[in-house]
Amino acid sequence: MSLEQELLKQRHARLAEISKLGFKPYGQRWDFTHTIPEVLRDYGQKTAEELEPKVTVRICGRIQTLRPMGKAGFAHLIQGGERLQIYVRKDSISPNEFDLFKLMEIGDLIGAEGYLFRTRTGELSVHVEKLTFLSKTLLSMPEKWHGLEDVEIRYRQRYLDLIANNESRQVFVTRAKIISSLRRQLEGRGFIEVETPMMQPLYGGATARPFITHHNTLDIDLYLRIAPELYLKRLVVGGLDRVYEINRNFRNEGISTHHNPEFTMLEFYQAYTDYRGLMDFTVELLQQTALEATGSLQVSFEGQTLDFSKFRRMSMREAVIEFWPDAATAPTMEKVKNPDWLLHHSDKTTAGEALVDLFERYVEPNLIQPAIVYDYPVEVSPLSKNKPDEPEMVERFEIYLAGMEIGNAYTELNDPQEQRRRFEMQLAMRERGDEEAHQMDGDYVRALCYGMPPTGGEGIGIDRLTMVLTNSRSIRDVILFPLLKPEGPISLVEDLRALEG
Repeated sequence: MSLEQELLKQRHARLAEISKLGFKPYGQRWDFTHTIPEVLRDYGQKTAEELEPKVTVRICGRIQTLRPMGKAGFAHLIQGGERLQIYVRKDSISPNEFDLFKLMEIGDLIGAEGYLFRTRTGELSVHVEKLTFLSKTLLSMPEKWHGLEDVEIRYRQRYLDLIANNESRQVFVTRAKIISSLRRQLEGRGFIEVETPMMQPLYGGATARPFITHHNTLDIDLYLRIAPELYLKRLVVGGLDRVYEINRNFRNEGISTHHNPEFTMLEFYQAYTDYRGLMDFTVELLQQTALEATGSLQVSFEGQTLDFSKFRRMSMREAVIEFWPDAATAPTMEKVKNPDWLLHHSDKTTAGEALVDLFERYVEPNLIQPAIVYDYPVEVSPLSKNKPDEPEMVERFEIYLAGMEIGNAYTELNDPQEQRRRFEMQLAMRERGDEEAHQMDGDYVRALCYGMPPTGGEGIGIDRLTMVLTNSRSIRDVILFPLLKPEGPISLVEDLRALEG
């Protein structure tokens, strides 16, 4: 028998001992008067004298430390990322409750009622007058609660990561603040939140490979959405001038520190504006989000300070010129507009694709400070409106933070004939082997034929934005349950079955 199996057996045996004392090892409802963070907030600064007359509290939490000392003992309970000490004395509770205290182990969940006081060392504590058991832990907590460092275990057993690592907990608390801030700001500007299909008969709104599923009753293949864009713009056609969705998207692509096949986006559309109007709105949106999520416009990420008070703006061509790796051979604006020059420096098929290739190679990794890059080639922007004076370019911008693209926006193409031609261009790219090229969506073209007002649309990656605002190196650190390879059968299941037998 392994050490883990022996410990499991010992802890399982304690279930019977707890039951003999009249307590349920997996207890009942416990009505608390305060959470532990509330106790510390309301009474953490009060002196011993200020805690008179006695302040009675009912609290609950997980045992983090345990120090029995004969006829008394101390323990720390943790809840909401904060901990509070309790003091248990034999003559202050019933004999059964004191026997229960002696059976408790680190990781158990308990409830305690008593009054607040200061110990001789000045620590705020609860003098327990009533003790109950709420839930038994059968497995050992990470040693000494110094944190769970094994990355594989942290991602695969997020529940244990959240118990052991308060830093992880704070990441997801901040993520919730980010989403709340974005939602509040949009609704304050008259946007309404909507929901669009996750399973679609025709995927679109981005260039990506989809996941495929099958509907048995209709006997049709369906695709998990790669973006909600075409459905949201149908709503704009229908007269919902400002709509947004905080949505889950699914793209059948590789996994990296910046990519997870399932991810969260904010996508919003505003009628009667364009990409220039969205640039200004985006800066305000992200600045306020950073402020509400972190308390500052200066955010630390991987040893650098990102200044959200300043967003640099440059065209894609200007960016390629500035960040060209060899200053002596840096191109001029005339050259980056020349198709022959572009194709000479890239193996792509068209000049527009070549420009994007050079941008991704030489520019994108260097965009550390907040930046907006605008004016993209038409070949990579099948849903964007052409620039009136440069039909080979479109009115589009992307947002960059810490070398990552975290947002994409453009003036929406609302000419149905031009949209049809763009889809046909994408079909030609697909025939040349581009598996991520867009498909023809006839119903969307039909919707445009009813007239869509001039519109600006934008998508912001919640996961990557959270990475930046929480100083997280990997996208898996900001997704509660990232996609992982299956780990195979879990032996614990058989161990529990053996104990029952």
